[in-house]
Amino acid sequence: MKKVQVFLLNGVLLTVTSLLMRTIGLSFNVYISNKIGTEAVGIYQLIMSVYSFTITLACSGINLAATRIVSEQLAYGFETGIKKAMKKCLFYSLSMGLVSCFLLLALSPVICSYWLHGKISTFPLQILSFSLPFLAMSSAMNGYFSALRNVKKSVFSQILEQFLQMYLVSCFLNFFMPEGLDAACLALVLGSTLSEIASFLCLFLLYLHDKRKLKANLYQDTNYTKQILKISFPIAITSYIRSGLSTLKQILIPLQLEKSGMSCEYAISRYGMIHGMVMPLILFPCTFINSFSGLLIPEFSYMQAKKSYRKMEIAFEKIFKVSFLFSFFILGIFWCFSQELSSMIYQEPEIAKFVKILAPLIVLMYIDSIVDSILKGLDKQVIVMGINILDLVVSISFIYFLLPSSGIVGYIIVLYISEILNGLVSLWFLWKETHFYFDIANWLIKPLLSLLLSSFALSILPPVSSSSFIGVCIEILLFGVCYFLFLCLFKAIQKEDVKL
Repeated sequence: MKKVQVFLLNGVLLTVTSLLMRTIGLSFNVYISNKIGTEAVGIYQLIMSVYSFTITLACSGINLAATRIVSEQLAYGFETGIKKAMKKCLFYSLSMGLVSCFLLLALSPVICSYWLHGKISTFPLQILSFSLPFLAMSSAMNGYFSALRNVKKSVFSQILEQFLQMYLVSCFLNFFMPEGLDAACLALVLGSTLSEIASFLCLFLLYLHDKRKLKANLYQDTNYTKQILKISFPIAITSYIRSGLSTLKQILIPLQLEKSGMSCEYAISRYGMIHGMVMPLILFPCTFINSFSGLLIPEFSYMQAKKSYRKMEIAFEKIFKVSFLFSFFILGIFWCFSQELSSMIYQEPEIAKFVKILAPLIVLMYIDSIVDSILKGLDKQVIVMGINILDLVVSISFIYFLLPSSGIVGYIIVLYISEILNGLVSLWFLWKETHFYFDIANWLIKPLLSLLLSSFALSILPPVSSSSFIGVCIEILLFGVCYFLFLCLFKAIQKEDVKL
């Protein structure tokens, strides 16, 4: 089987699995939102923003280090080196996981009192802390499977984790819910922690089984600990800064919204609505992009090791063309059908308004995922982190000064500033590194024209009843057909684009 076909097969497998999991996850997210309310969703989002920092500390760049080292050893045929490198990676991840666990346990009283508005007890954060060592080691093993282009095993553990988490959270919510907000958050984090531990055990058994297939051969005498630190340490330091700023940003949002005149409950509720309901919805189709973007890291790392620069140029052209065409298509769907989609999924009338307002950011958000993965594959992970840190500093500054006077409108402005800055700077750095050809006509102008003309064509066609799920699906399908036909008419899609 050709290498590109293996790449596509792995990408399709990840996409189908991720799409299934995200569909189930989004449905479950709707169930949780309707069950616990927007204020509880907001509190849970704040808990997860704190937890995300400890995840960053626990993983400390080990996923990328494992992916890059295993990819390089594989490229040179040093399979014994893969085994030795992974032992070091797992020890490193376990050590950092334990450090982050103890840190979260120690700081949970302060975090709950000052950052979570005293709304919940320390138990949810303390329970989450025990998942961190397991999560860190899972991250290292996922990097291993990604480098070996054997994503089936990572996929299986993700499926197990997702279904187990939903089952446990549903059981715990039904048991704890009568006790109030604190108990609801406790149910969510307890289900998440237990499912994370189960996922690790499954992944570890699969890793032990897969490791036996590696041949015992000659290998380069390498200091793998030094190599892990060389890759992960710059990532870790910048990740700490980025994640810390990200956590500060999320905590500041409801605090600054309160200063605009909102009550604490209402500010947390609006924050929960945007971050816990709107953003998961518009990022849901990004599953297609993310599944392939993760696979780009070992592919570009491999091509760089082999100095296959011509292959890189071809890859750039195909990857960006497909990504831009897809992103504009999704933008069109959310722009044209925001009301219908929001009504079908959520029961909050304000959701549709925020979906439509944030829809234009879809193209930049989706493309940024691709660009970041390519830069990481080219060993430019520090640049990626630097861009993210710049984005966060600028965003925090605007949040601090703009939200007290402008409220939710100011926050929408901040989201636009953040995504535009991050997306354009990332693209510029990738162009500076590779000098790839940016095809403005086929990647931007033609998809945008196709989107606008498709929207117009849909408006003059006989209306289909949009009060039902089938009616909405028919209209989206008609929009997709029009969009594809206009792309073909403008020659944005040609025969060679579908050749492997």
